[in-house]
Amino acid sequence: MKDKKFTDDQEIDLDALKQKMGNALDGLNTKLFRMLQFFIKNIIIISVLLVVGIGLGFYLDRTQKTYDHELKVQPNFGSVDYLYGKINLLESKIEKGDTAYLKNVVGLKYPKKLLKIDIKPIVDVYPFANQSEYNFELLKVMAEDGSIDKIIKEPATSKNYPSHMIYLRTKDIATDATTIQPILKYLNNSAYYAKLQVEYQKNLKIKMVANDRIIAQIDGILDQLGSNNQASGQVYINQNTQLNDVIDSKDKLVREQGDLRVAQVNYDKIVKEQSQDVNIENTEVTNGKMKLFLPILFIGLFVLVKLFIAFYKKQAAKEKKQA
Repeated sequence: MKDKKFTDDQEIDLDALKQKMGNALDGLNTKLFRMLQFFIKNIIIISVLLVVGIGLGFYLDRTQKTYDHELKVQPNFGSVDYLYGKINLLESKIEKGDTAYLKNVVGLKYPKKLLKIDIKPIVDVYPFANQSEYNFELLKVMAEDGSIDKIIKEPATSKNYPSHMIYLRTKDIATDATTIQPILKYLNNSAYYAKLQVEYQKNLKIKMVANDRIIAQIDGILDQLGSNNQASGQVYINQNTQLNDVIDSKDKLVREQGDLRVAQVNYDKIVKEQSQDVNIENTEVTNGKMKLFLPILFIGLFVLVKLFIAFYKKQAAKEKKQA
């Protein structure tokens, strides 16, 4: 008896479920039919919006292209904070639309075409570690306690990396003469750092001359020792620690001279340009996709307006009926 009741309950539940599914399907079909009716009824307006959206989108895609540019630079003479300050000032002038400053002070021929500027450090711990013994020991300590990933990306640390990337965004294609060089010239325009540059260059030359003199003296000592060994007719291997220290000193000086020659190349500018990648077409979000975005936007707005009007009329009719 109980089994029969349980079977009947199951059949009732299945019937109810089928009925609910059927009602839901009927409701969906009704909504789809009404939607189809809406589009058929407004086919002319929707077609016009579609054509206008596509046409305007093609026009904007062709005329409103933006381009990204990347400048890899090295700030010299401790000018990293100065460089970041200059970039932040430029960005504020762009946001305010101060084209007079951008044209007269920076020297941009087409200031309205510069849309954005930013700077970020190039995270590279190896040149940072090679800068000084302190930096190397600091990285060792951070690696041991597991905090190196966090520390190397902090602003206080990242500003000490030798190379930084300046990011520009312009409307239309930019040229080196009208955009890149004026910005670099502006960044290098500092009376204070120009004086530091002169002193750094002097010190560099003094250091290189001194290193060359010491290397020549070490070579003289080694040549004299070699001549003495040949004169005595013996093959003599000197185990003297002091002589090994002299040879190590020469090796360090030779490597230092190589680094100083590279620095000599970089020291010709306060902010030295290392490389540039320009006129990279920006394809983010709607850029270059307006011919797809605008038709959808126009039709979507039209549908929302129609729904709002229908809702308003329905509510107004209810109010009138209740009154």
